[in-house]
Amino acid sequence: MLGVTRLLGGVRTETDHLRYGARQEDAWHRPVVVWTVSRRCNLACVHCYAAAGNKHFPGELSTSEATTMLQDLAAFGVPVLLLSGGEPLIRPDLLELAALARSLGLRITLSTNGTLITPAVAERLKTIGVGYVGISLDGLEPTHDRFRGQEGAFQAALQGIRNCRAAGLKVGVRLTLTRHTVVDLAQLFDLVERESVGRVCFYHLVPSGRGRFLLQDLLDPGEARAAVDAIFRRAADYVARGLPIEVLTVDNHADAVYLYHWVRRERGAAEAERVRAELARSGGNRSGIAIAHVDNRGEVHPDQFSWQTALGNVRTRPFSAIWSDPQHPILSKLRQRRSLLTGRCATCGFLDLCNGSFRARATALAGDAWAPDPSCYLTDEELSRPGEVAAHV
Repeated sequence: MLGVTRLLGGVRTETDHLRYGARQEDAWHRPVVVWTVSRRCNLACVHCYAAAGNKHFPGELSTSEATTMLQDLAAFGVPVLLLSGGEPLIRPDLLELAALARSLGLRITLSTNGTLITPAVAERLKTIGVGYVGISLDGLEPTHDRFRGQEGAFQAALQGIRNCRAAGLKVGVRLTLTRHTVVDLAQLFDLVERESVGRVCFYHLVPSGRGRFLLQDLLDPGEARAAVDAIFRRAADYVARGLPIEVLTVDNHADAVYLYHWVRRERGAAEAERVRAELARSGGNRSGIAIAHVDNRGEVHPDQFSWQTALGNVRTRPFSAIWSDPQHPILSKLRQRRSLLTGRCATCGFLDLCNGSFRARATALAGDAWAPDPSCYLTDEELSRPGEVAAHV
């Protein structure tokens, strides 16, 4: 997760230390945990990494099992628990479990399609102490409704955003970048500003779940650069105008290296080196290090896109024990991955900013967990070691 406005000198948040704090190499013992509380969903989004649907999925964690897991996460010192799905608000005991998690001291965020956030639900989330609600808007109304598989989804999500704001909840917009959604980037930024939304996150598509059927919609390098350029420009505009809107990009750590070059070109070498130092502290991709995923059946994964990589199940072994196992054959490799990376990743001069980006994407698209992330859009020159890159790049 790249805090673009934060790095350009704008909005700072209470969770910045999770991304830009010191000694990120030691952060594996207290990861942010994404929990897919259920795969059930009232929409049918074409890119859903959980391949969710409006049906019963057998074997999901019971209330009792979820309670045991939450107690373990809290005792382990997990800093943030992100409740996801499917649509998490469909789960009947979701609000009860969220309240329990808060009482245990866990910081709670919610990732939702927004359609079920009535004024009453928003007030309940506020009372519980949910710290942030991320609502997906994949473009303006025609694009969003087509992407989400239901007419009226956009208006319902927009109302959910407004209900959150009325209740005093911190709310943000999330968009997945594809060839069909990037056409609405400028208009989405306008909407965020007009609706006084405090955060907007742009996710690069990872081909997981139903997303694996959207390979033709992945941005090519030129399209990715154009989209990220537009995001950086708008973020810089927000900073210049002093607007309290946080802009982030997610799921492609090439963005961090590109931001370094972008700042170098736009603001000079000194400012670029400041940005680079902060990026180095964040350490790039943290799958299996500072981010973890627990799916609806209790399986633990390195991140929410790596369903094919199971690390253990919380039903038979506590999350804390799975995550802390120094001999775990998968986690130990992810945490020492630099010696395993091949191709351009192995010789990249900015590996400390990227850490090889998404292994789930390399596995899905290249068939090799240690191959370069195919969505890296940087040129060979941009991957040269610092000091070897011309100032005009």
